[in-house]
Amino acid sequence: MAKVSPLMMAPPLAFAALAILFFIGMNRDNPNELPTTLAGKQAPDVEITALGVKPLWSNETLRDGNVKLVNFWASWCAPCRVEHPNLMALQAEGLQIYGVNYKDPARNALKFLQNLGDPYEGVGADQEGRMGLNWGVYGVPETYLLDGDGSVILRLAGPLTNRELTERLRPALAELN
Repeated sequence: MAKVSPLMMAPPLAFAALAILFFIGMNRDNPNELPTTLAGKQAPDVEITALGVKPLWSNETLRDGNVKLVNFWASWCAPCRVEHPNLMALQAEGLQIYGVNYKDPARNALKFLQNLGDPYEGVGADQEGRMGLNWGVYGVPETYLLDGDGSVILRLAGPLTNRELTERLRPALAELN
């Protein structure tokens, strides 16, 4: 019987390992959901600067006893424009939304809000991306649902679409009420 070289076994073993990883990934509850280490923990510090004359918000705002969203966005972000009507609708329903303008020139951000509407109770700029880094932001848009104590309940990476509203955000909001 001929000896099998370890090099000849490498491709089938590599293929089997990849197949197992893909199978595990496909069987997660929501394969589009990016995990967050913040779930159930206090939200990281707020590190924003003023954006024009818009009202700022702070760490105390996150712990004011009210359920809220924190939304990272930018004027240069096409998906941010897609989700914007949903943010406006949530604000009209009475949900508090706080905005973090991410790595964006102030004049562009202010024009974005002027043209599309301003759904934010308070908004600030994260010019250097430090707050985004601390919150684990992969890219904008990204939205976090916080309870009244400032704990992260849910992270929504990507645009807040009608599907995300129906399947994830509204059920999470219902559990908080």
